[in-house]
Amino acid sequence: MSNIDPQDASPSDSVDALAADIDACCRLHGEFTLRSGQVASEYFDKYLFESDPALLARVVDRMVDLLPPDTQLLGGLEMGGIPIVAVLSARTGLPALFVRKKAKEYGTCKLAEGPEVAGRRITIIEDVITTGGAVRDATRGLRERGATVGTVVCAIDRSPAGENPLADVDLEVRPVFTRAQLDAARAG
Repeated sequence: MSNIDPQDASPSDSVDALAADIDACCRLHGEFTLRSGQVASEYFDKYLFESDPALLARVVDRMVDLLPPDTQLLGGLEMGGIPIVAVLSARTGLPALFVRKKAKEYGTCKLAEGPEVAGRRITIIEDVITTGGAVRDATRGLRERGATVGTVVCAIDRSPAGENPLADVDLEVRPVFTRAQLDAARAG
């Protein structure tokens, strides 16, 4: 857990200092089996910064200025985007949506819990993007329901430098940090 009080988080917080703190909190060393089945000696556990109120507040402070001014709803993706969107919604006053990986098959059968999405401009909120698969699926689902989705704001973009993994769905990616920034924080 960080030693910074969430009340002390501010937009003037150094990007480099925040990157270093996130890297120190989330980069684990040991033996880890990855989703691919490969074994790695290093693992980045994003949930460690999301569960730390001080780090989460500092990341959200950085996200506020990345939101398009015409945003009407913030769409947090299950599961990692949910804590971020809840804090971001409270900070900005914009309503939050909680976007499922797939629509419920019972009750309201909704893909996104919260306000109606049809005719609204939604900014997707995600924790980490590598290939963008979950964001791509959510964007298509929200658009099918009449929403306008043009931007995703994420805490960390781990896709290859200079590439937009969501260009195929015409989505702008606005990260707080890139993989290179976190790697530089580790090296520094």
